[in-house]
Amino acid sequence: MISKQKTIKKEVVLEGRGLHTGNQICLRLKPAEVGSGISFIRTDLENKPVIKTCFDNIISDTEIPRCTSLGKDDIIIHTVEHLMSALSGLEIDNLIVELNGNELPGLDGSGYEYFRALEKAGMQEQEAERQFIEIHEPISVAQNGSSLLIVPDKEFKISYALSYDHPVLRSQYVYVKVDRDSFSREIAQCRTFCLEEEARALQESGLGKGANYDNTLVVGEKGIIGNELRMPDELARHKILDFIGDMYLLGQPLRGHVFAMRSGHQLNMELMKSIIRQQKMYQSSSFVPKHDWGDQSEFTINEIMKILPHRYPFLLVDRIVSIEKDRKAVGIKNITINEEFFSGHFPSRPVMPGVLIVEAMAQVGGVLVMTSDAHKGKVALFMATDNVKFRKLVEPGDQLVLDVEMIRDRSKTAYMHGQAKVNGQVTTEADIAFSFVDASFLG
Repeated sequence: MISKQKTIKKEVVLEGRGLHTGNQICLRLKPAEVGSGISFIRTDLENKPVIKTCFDNIISDTEIPRCTSLGKDDIIIHTVEHLMSALSGLEIDNLIVELNGNELPGLDGSGYEYFRALEKAGMQEQEAERQFIEIHEPISVAQNGSSLLIVPDKEFKISYALSYDHPVLRSQYVYVKVDRDSFSREIAQCRTFCLEEEARALQESGLGKGANYDNTLVVGEKGIIGNELRMPDELARHKILDFIGDMYLLGQPLRGHVFAMRSGHQLNMELMKSIIRQQKMYQSSSFVPKHDWGDQSEFTINEIMKILPHRYPFLLVDRIVSIEKDRKAVGIKNITINEEFFSGHFPSRPVMPGVLIVEAMAQVGGVLVMTSDAHKGKVALFMATDNVKFRKLVEPGDQLVLDVEMIRDRSKTAYMHGQAKVNGQVTTEADIAFSFVDASFLG
């Protein structure tokens, strides 16, 4: 089903104080032309400078932490993520955002008031298709015990795990398939939060001037101070709200399944950088797959690079040792201490990330289908994974034997089961799905 771009039918006015600066702000949200995107305008400044939403305009180094800021030529706008999240939830592509200060109103600390005001204004469908950011291969980033992984998917899904070393903050896990209804019911009303000691530190540094116990959930040693949760897992759901808002700054809606562990704005930015790099790689790639391999059943690394578009450091298969055409394939990955991921993934006890083991299995599966006569002129895209099980750690010095067997092969999709083994013992297994596109997709 084709999805059309949208704007709002009429102007929306909202007023309130910025959570960090405490400045009283008047915000005007206005309809915008098709294809124009989201633009912020500082009406309080000379010449009314315009800041477009795009990754290049995100300011990560500001005097205000714990929020997302946009800027250009020394002009900054803070705390844009709650509005951006509401725009994503409502699938609004084009909008003019006028404000007379340097921070958006905090309102109730969630995206609820933005969402309801925009919803009341009504949606105007426009004569152009929405363009989506598609994830072609898994991407992972990690930092200080937090991690983000995004894998290809036809929809936008988020699985978020929140865990703090705090007597009140038990582990919380939330899964949501993001669309207008789920955002309205499960995400929009979830408020920002901080620990009591963090709130104290922010106020001592001159921030949090617009925050109070109504618009910010303050977590003390015995529970939420001066307020109550709207949902038992409201804190994890607010992290999802922030993530959705940050990702919408990429300029187009995202499709992919995100697996998040304790991630925040800073790690969200790192994931966005990696997504942009992947998009540029696929747009500029001159890779053309070769399909005249006949009955060849073994492939060297140089031959694999003629079959798959991956390159160092993401090419994770050293050799294909056997292929039974259209049925199964076995590949080898030698694990050395020089692998880039060991520098950040449990560096005191190097362990290969499980998601990369799954990716290695998928690459063996890619060789299996890409050498098939049935898929000449096509490129296989890793579409989904299911029933993933991690049974044993993989460490430097191990040799992974990657065994992939075809379950079902169709003209547009293929489904396989993969196992990764070390010394005959299964370390990882998963069901893997591919979709096929024309080779011209890679340029």
